This record gives sequence, structure tokens and C-alpha cells, in this order.
Amino acid sequence: MKSLLKFITCGSVDDGKSTLIGHMLYDAKLIYADQERVLQLDSRLGSREGMIDYSLLLDGLMAEREQGITIDVAYRYFNTEKRSFIVADTPGHEEYTRNMAVGASFADLAVILADASQGILVQTRRHTRICSLMGIKHFVFAINKMDLVHYDKTCFCRLERELKKLLVDFDYESLYVLPVSATEGDNITSRSQNMPWFTGCSLLEYLEKIDIAQESLEKGFCMPVQRVSRPNHTFRGFQGQVESGKVHTGDEVTALPSGEKARVKSILVADKESGTAVSGQPVTLQLDREVDVSRGCVLVNGMAPPVSSMCTAVLLWMDDSVLVAGKNYYIKAGTRTAPASVMNIKYKIDVNSGEHIPAERLYKNEIAVCDISISEKIVFDKFKENKALGGIVLIDRVTNMTSACGMIEHSLRRSDNLTWHKMDVGRKDRAEQKGQKPKTLWFTGLSGSGKSTLANEVEKRLFAMGKHTMLLDGDNIRMGLNKNLGFKEQDRIENIRRVAETAKLMNDAGLVVLTAFISPFAQDRRNARDIIGGEDFIEIYVSTPLEVCEERDVKGLYKKAKAGEIPNFTGVSSAYEVPADPDVVIDTAGGSLEENVDKLMKQLEKYL
Repeated sequence: MKSLLKFITCGSVDDGKSTLIGHMLYDAKLIYADQERVLQLDSRLGSREGMIDYSLLLDGLMAEREQGITIDVAYRYFNTEKRSFIVADTPGHEEYTRNMAVGASFADLAVILADASQGILVQTRRHTRICSLMGIKHFVFAINKMDLVHYDKTCFCRLERELKKLLVDFDYESLYVLPVSATEGDNITSRSQNMPWFTGCSLLEYLEKIDIAQESLEKGFCMPVQRVSRPNHTFRGFQGQVESGKVHTGDEVTALPSGEKARVKSILVADKESGTAVSGQPVTLQLDREVDVSRGCVLVNGMAPPVSSMCTAVLLWMDDSVLVAGKNYYIKAGTRTAPASVMNIKYKIDVNSGEHIPAERLYKNEIAVCDISISEKIVFDKFKENKALGGIVLIDRVTNMTSACGMIEHSLRRSDNLTWHKMDVGRKDRAEQKGQKPKTLWFTGLSGSGKSTLANEVEKRLFAMGKHTMLLDGDNIRMGLNKNLGFKEQDRIENIRRVAETAKLMNDAGLVVLTAFISPFAQDRRNARDIIGGEDFIEIYVSTPLEVCEERDVKGLYKKAKAGEIPNFTGVSSAYEVPADPDVVIDTAGGSLEENVDKLMKQLEKYL
């Protein structure tokens, strides 16, 4: 059986990636006669004035053909007498870096193009770092468009030195630099007569012979569980792909994170029973006893990946929105998905120099090292030692879009030293002693809407009813617990997080908690609900119109904000995101305070 090489072509926009692969397929006669005829016909409307446009073999989208650029990843399967190949032709435009990262995630080798007439561009350097981030160890740099510089050896040597200098900081196993012309076919499938000074082999010849086999650092058997199969009451199997090692019938395996042990009773590869399963095979394992295993758990033997709730990871940020510390996402590691938050951005990595730059926020297509906190202990590993458990993605909790991809560098020790201590007297006991349901009444609305006034009156009513309460007011908290926080986005996120954690502790004490905070961002309120618990979080939207709030301007804040004295003031220079589905809505613009509180108390009866 021929060996398989999976590789990616990448580089800056218009460096000739699609043209290079298209010309390789054409010259090596790896396309069908009808494809060749269609290519000749389509080229009449291509970007080469009627000459054959080889990029059309890869660029399938109409927008790609019209603009002469690659937008989506194009996968092409082909064979030569010596080897089988899968190539991912990826876009070079910065806007589509997300797509390039997807292509890099599957590849063993990267062919990175650079335009000889343009030099090494920022996107070339960014793609090189992303390839390294995705674990690629084999690099080929094709200095393209040598025909535009008249096949100048000096130009090639200068760029070759620059590229080798770029890779000094990277962990790679092989590097090959060659001069090519994708349009003219120089050094694509055979040696070019136009560059007799180059003594190396052509690109295709190099790809056919390079050995990418490497000793796996992944020791022992590892299988993340994707699905629990229970077709009837007599069968319970755990399905997934063996990511490393091998497993035999009778082997003892450990289920993580629970740590329970059992022996393999049977192994099904596809639908056939087998005594052994090896790395790369999709299998169903049946164990000899009942253990606590579900999707996201990992079955191992001969290895012990960390089980932790904190890690440090290198992230490629792919979202249009800005990343700041404190934001919450879903993290996916292996087959496990769990809520997580970025605790802090340790530093940003300059794509040109590799320099570590202090940063408070991360913008699209930037790379940074971050500390991540996960809501529960999950199984993961260092990416260098286990790609399946070390590669992660962050997912936006609202849109479900992938916001970042990256690799785990290590777990954080402090998470391993912390254990939740279960108390003999619990939340239920305290609530029963007080004879009430612990809830958090979360008042949100613009400054001047009447949140604090309403919360104060509601607490007085509850206190008179014999309820045990505590009111947390925005200004009061800022003057004590959160006095070290400013009003930048990351500070406002942390402000709400601390308040939510405090309210949760007070709910655990059996108290009814009232909070009065602008909390302008829907994501922050959603995070507060997650921390406190959906059943215990009552969102009260004080919907008083902005013009009424400005007329009141009890603290004179609107006047200062409009004069430019207060930056990022909600309602003036910063947006307020109206709750989409609040539990209670109250407008204080009409009616007296007494009437408004009566209306509010009536709406709260079903919760308290």
C-alpha cells in the first residue's frame, strides 16, 4: 500500500497556491480528459488573457473565479506511482485565516508560498506560525513567480536566508526551500531549465520521497468516548476512535475523569468483533462491569493525562469580536465540551518577530498565550504529547461559532491543589431553617432607571414579611469588594462575575439576595445566571426610557458623560443590551414608587 501524505498549501494572498497545485496536477496528467477540456474552456474567461488558468482546477466558488483568489478550503485527492496525496488548498487573504487554520489542522506537511517579487509578507509569517501551532513539523517553502524576477539566483538566496531565520524559533523536523514558477511550471513536476543554478529536486519529487514518519510521543492506549451505544438492555458499548496505542480484549482500562477501572470484555471494529484495536480505528468497547462513562470521558491504559479545570493555551483568535479577560465560552477538548472563561491574556505573540507583547485584548487573527478556567474538571494533555487531547477550540455561547483554536501548553497546578469541601450543613438545611426559597433578584437597567430605589423598597417589603435578605448595590460594591476594578470592559466583566459569586454564596446561606447593577451586556448577565443557577436567578429589567433617565440624572452622570468627562458611559458612549427574555419587566416612568413596587411584588409572588 502506498504511503499517504496530507499537506496544505498556504501563504499570502495571490502568491499562486491554487495555480501551483493545478499546474502540478495538469503536468503530472492527474486529471481526466473532460476536466482538461473544461479547464481550457473556462480559462478563456479566466485571469490569464485566455492562457490556461491552472487555479481553476482548485477554485470552485464563483466568487473565487471572479476575484482570482481562494476563499474556502479546497481538498484534492490524487495518486502518483510512488505515493498517495491529500492536499488542502487554503486561502491567503487575512479575512479567511479561519479557513486556513482548518486546513492546517489535518496536515502533516506545509507547502508555504512566497512571491519572489513581493518578499516575505506578514500573512506568510502568520501562516507559518499557524502551521507550527497546529503541530506541523515538515515545511516546504516555494519561492514562486521566479519568472517575474528573471529567475534571479540572488533574489532566491536572499529570501531563503530570511525564511530560515524565520523558522529558527519553531520546532520543526524538515525544511526545504526551492524556486518555482507556478504559471510556467518551473520546478513543479520536473527540474527547470531556466534555473540551472538550483541543484535540488522538483516539488512533486520532494513530496513523493519525504519521510514524515515519526516516533509517537503518545504513550499507551487512549480513546475519547464519542457516544454510548445502548441498542438494548443487554449491550452497552463505548464508541470512539483510538487516538494512540492499542487495546486488547482483557486489558484493564481506566475511565477518566472518574478514575474507575474495568476490563475490556469485547471489541467491535466497525460491525465485526476483533481481539485488538489500534490507533486510528473507530471502535466500540464493551466493559466487564458498569462504570460511569459518557460522551467526553476518556478510556486509557498505560498513560495518565491530567484531569484539571485550569490550563495555559496558545490561541489563534478567529472572532470578529475582541477577546478580553473574563469572557466566557465553551471549550472543546477531545470530545468534551464545557463552559470556560479566559482568565487572563498573558501575552500576545508578534507574527513577524515572535516577540512576546503584553496585551489586554486580542483582535481577529492574532495569536496569544492565555490562562483558561473550565467550569469542571476535564481530561486534557499537552498538545506536544497528545494532539487529540491537547488541541482545543473556544465556541461562542450565543452564536455557536468557533471563536478560537489552539493548543494546550500545560495544566495549572493551582487547580490540582483545590478540592471542593462538602459541608455537613448545606444550602437546603439553611433554607429550611429560614423557611424561604433562596433567590437572587437581579435588577438591570440604565443609570437613573430606578433600580436601586426599587430594590431598596422591595427589600423592605420582604423584610417586613419575615424574609432574610441582603441587598448588593452597584456603587456600594464598587467602594468595597470591587474597589480595585476600573471601568474597562474586562473590569466590568470581572465586576459582575464577583457579584454573581457573592450572590451565590449568600443564596447558599439561605438568603434572598437583591442586586442593583446596570450590567449592560447580555453575555455578563448570562454568565451571572450560569454562576447562580438558572432556577435561582430572577432577571428584573427596569425598562425606564433613556430620556426619562436623563431627565432624572440623580447623580449628574449623564451631564458629565455628554461633556466627555466620563468615557464608556452606558446610554451615552456605550451601548446597553436590552434583555431578550427577562423574568420581570417594570417601567418606573409612570406611577408612584408605591404603585411600581406593588406591581413588582405581584410579579415576584410565583418566584418567592
